[in-house]
Amino acid sequence: MASRLREKYQNTTIPEMMKSKNFKNKYQVPKLEKIVINMGVGEATQNIKILDQAVENLGLITGQRPIVTRSKGSISNFKLRENIPIGCKVTLRGERMYEFTDRFISVALPRVRDFNGVPRNSFDGRGNYTVGIKEQTIFPEISFDKLIQVLGMDITFVTTAKNDEDALLLLELLGMPFRKK
Repeated sequence: MASRLREKYQNTTIPEMMKSKNFKNKYQVPKLEKIVINMGVGEATQNIKILDQAVENLGLITGQRPIVTRSKGSISNFKLRENIPIGCKVTLRGERMYEFTDRFISVALPRVRDFNGVPRNSFDGRGNYTVGIKEQTIFPEISFDKLIQVLGMDITFVTTAKNDEDALLLLELLGMPFRKK
């Protein structure tokens, strides 16, 4: 069964973008390619339990097991040696990507305190959008009682759009609540 957001994309977003951007073919319309969710856990060098909890929480949020990322080099000021686990990440594609995006837009973002929209200036120039979240507790899957430490995450929406304007329009039509200008 197709997710609610995928149906919205196929039934309303594609025709709307074809009309507004004068695309001649529905395959020219940009689409979500993947979502990369990254949690950097710098404190994991002192306490490995924080990293274990981050992996568990990210798995609960996304429904997919994250991979542990390791440091590339040594930095003495941060007490960091090479090849030490310092974070985790997940790449979502297909149905899980649409399910996560739907839950992120309709459930998690409204739970952010003093929320007035996500910033419009977080595009990279190639049609990809990154938003930073300060607390993983905005997701209802996370039990606040079991948390050792509140961690943030970076969520990158990778699209097939050629420029930022097309990606902005795509995400707006999918329901992303951007700040008013």
